[in-house]
Amino acid sequence: MGVRVGIGGWTYEPWRGSFYPEGLPAKRELEHASRHLTAIEINGTFYRSQGPKSFAKWREETPDDFVFTVKGHRAVVNAKKLGEAGEAVEWFFRSGVTELGDKLGPVLWQLAPFKKFDDEDLGAFLTLLPREVAGLPIRHAIEVRNTSFVVPEFVDLARKNDVAIVYADSDEHPAIADVTAGFVYARLQRSSSEEENGYTAADLDKWGERAKLWAAGGAPGDLTYVDAPKTRKTKRDVFIFFISGAKERNPAAAQALIERLK
Repeated sequence: MGVRVGIGGWTYEPWRGSFYPEGLPAKRELEHASRHLTAIEINGTFYRSQGPKSFAKWREETPDDFVFTVKGHRAVVNAKKLGEAGEAVEWFFRSGVTELGDKLGPVLWQLAPFKKFDDEDLGAFLTLLPREVAGLPIRHAIEVRNTSFVVPEFVDLARKNDVAIVYADSDEHPAIADVTAGFVYARLQRSSSEEENGYTAADLDKWGERAKLWAAGGAPGDLTYVDAPKTRKTKRDVFIFFISGAKERNPAAAQALIERLK
């Protein structure tokens, strides 16, 4: 149990010479990133299958206590009917994701902005998501980008299926802080190029406090909820990623938050 903090992906040219030392070979960037962060969200799996060898290689290149989260393929989330995406879901998990072994964190299913809330269709989709593959427990998170999801019915459905609703710190997407699973998944998207660490020190302090509260089983009182904030007596895992915004600042933001959590 604990708080994991990281970035989306590890290949980005502006990070070379800033996050990555000058002259570091590209093939060693994951090795470097995984020793300065505690998690990475793999975004490339949204666009194309990576293959078992790639996942196994990434597992071997990272420390024992490192964790990856994996974005589900667009063939699944862009289906006209989510509830009919069963074959695509099965294909995705056969692609090699489980080669990450115990370094596999939650799988993120990111819905398109045009995808509106449909209680029946979404309910059918959530029941398609496997809880175990090849003996490996699988956890799921869902990120929505349409305001039609800001309703109690969506929160209830996610909670019933033990699927985490991603909290988006964003100017573009709805913010839903309701905790609906045994873990919390947050994607922070307001990093600024004007701030050395992406976020102000005060904002990073706030996120550190929220992360600790989430991990302890609490619910931050300063975020936006659809339902009343719910707490629990047991601890929970927390995954926080600095995504988008001033992307060049995100590694510094993640490292600054990790320092605050020590």
